[in-house]
Amino acid sequence: MRKPGDWMQNPTDERILEVLNTGLELGPSTIARNIDRHRTGVSRRLSVLTDYGLAKQVDDGYYAITDLGEQYLEGELDASELDESANGH
Repeated sequence: MRKPGDWMQNPTDERILEVLNTGLELGPSTIARNIDRHRTGVSRRLSVLTDYGLAKQVDDGYYAITDLGEQYLEGELDASELDESANGH
């Protein structure tokens, strides 16, 4: 069972991570189209997911899931225990 943090906006955040969990590097527009959300909202959420270390920006406008993101989806990580800026910035 997944353990979301209070900072998460679900189901949107989980759906973003699930799309990224395909192993592809994707941009906000592609993700938004596939989860039926607006691109600007997905872009904002990607920024938050990146701050908490569940996703990472791999190139300008492209994102991928991190090991922490995969652990969260598998129910092995309690997202409420993550600190903002877990990505090292």
